[in-house]
Amino acid sequence: MKRSPKLKLFNDPIYGFIPIPSNLIFDLIAHPYFQRLRRISQMGLSYLVYPGAHHTRFHHALGAMHLMNQAISMLRQKGVDISDRDAEGLRCAILLHDIGHGPFSHALENELVRGVDHESLSLRFMLELNEVFNGRLQTGIDIFQKTHPKPFLNQLVSGQIDIDRMDYLKRDSFYTGVSEGNINAERLIAMLSVHDEDLVFEAKGIYSVEKFLMARRFMYWQVYLHKTSLAAEQLLIRIIRRARELIQLGDLECDAHSLMYFLRQTETRDGFPKESLEQFALLDDVDILAALKHWRQSTDRVLASLCEMILDRRLVSIKIKETPIPGDSIRKKLKQFQKVSGLSAEEASYFVFTGEISNQTYSQESQVRILQKNGRVSDVTSHSAHLNLESLSETQTRYYLCYPKKRI
Repeated sequence: MKRSPKLKLFNDPIYGFIPIPSNLIFDLIAHPYFQRLRRISQMGLSYLVYPGAHHTRFHHALGAMHLMNQAISMLRQKGVDISDRDAEGLRCAILLHDIGHGPFSHALENELVRGVDHESLSLRFMLELNEVFNGRLQTGIDIFQKTHPKPFLNQLVSGQIDIDRMDYLKRDSFYTGVSEGNINAERLIAMLSVHDEDLVFEAKGIYSVEKFLMARRFMYWQVYLHKTSLAAEQLLIRIIRRARELIQLGDLECDAHSLMYFLRQTETRDGFPKESLEQFALLDDVDILAALKHWRQSTDRVLASLCEMILDRRLVSIKIKETPIPGDSIRKKLKQFQKVSGLSAEEASYFVFTGEISNQTYSQESQVRILQKNGRVSDVTSHSAHLNLESLSETQTRYYLCYPKKRI
C-alpha cells in the first residue's frame, strides 16, 4: 500500500510557509543527524557583532530546500527534463549539503577534526543515511559529488550562483540586518534556464545576477570576515588547541564524552571510521559553550583567560592591514604582553598572534553563463558594464594582528 505524504509546514521568517514535499524528505529531517543542525550556529560567533545572528544550519537547510523546490518547478515549466528521481535527488543533496558542519560551523573547521572538512563529513553522513534509507539517496549523493551526468543538476547545488548561496545570503542578511546582502532569490530562480545541459540565466536577469555577485562581496568583507568575529573565532580555535594540549598531558577534563573523544586525538584516525562519525554526530554548540563555562574555572591561566574573553566578550584588539604584518611588530606586542602578564613566550602566543584572510568574488573556473535572445551563451562579465572581471576574479588578501587590550 502506497504511503500517503506526511503534510508538514515550517513557518520560516524569510519565505513564509515551507511545505515538506515528500515522505523521504520528512524522514530525513526527522533523523537525529539532521535534527542536530538545530544546535549548530549558521554564522559561528558572528552574534557577538550582530546580535540577531543566532540562526542555525537547520534554518538554512530548510530554506535552501524550499528554493530548490521553486527552481525545479520553474525549470520544468520551461521544458527542462527533470525526472522525479532527479527532483528528489536535488532535494536530498541541498537538504543535506551542510550536515557535516561541526560546532559553530566554519569557526572550528579542521580544528576539532583535523584534516577533514565539512564537505567530506557531509558525504560521510549522506552515505550512512543512504544505507538507512535503502539506497534512495544515491542520486542526491551523485549530485553532491558533482558526478551526475546532467551537469545542470550539479550546478544547482554547487556553482557560482547556486541555491545554497541564494539562501545563505538572503538569510544571513536578514538576521544580521545588513541590507547590502539582501538578494532577490525569487527573481534569480525565475531567470534560470538550461542550455546544452548547463545552467544559465536569461539575459533579462542580468541586473539580478550583478546584484548577487556584489552582495556576496559585501557580505564577505562586512559580515563573514568582520574583524571582531574573526578575533572571537581565533580565540575559540586557541581554546581548543590549549584544551587539547592539557587533556593529552592529563591536566584537564571535560564532561562531554564526544568532545573529549576528539580532543584526545592528535590526528584523524584510520580515515575517520564510523565510530568517529557517531561521536561527531553528538557534537554541537552546546558542548563547546558548556566546556567554556567549565574551563573558565581552570587552574591553567591561559585556558581560563581565553574562555573568559569569549564568554564575557572581552576580546583581543585586532588590526587589519593590506600588507603582511612585520615581524618586529609581532615581537614588540608579544614582549609587551609578556611583561604585563608574566606569561612565557609560548603562553603569550595564545593571545598575541597574526594571520591572513582572503576572498574571491568570482571564479572564472565556474562561470555564470548568460543566455541571450539569439541563443548564444557567454560569461556574465561580457554583458555587464558594472562588473570588473579583473577585480572580481582577483583573490583579495588581508593580514591581521591580534593582541590583548589590557592585562589578563
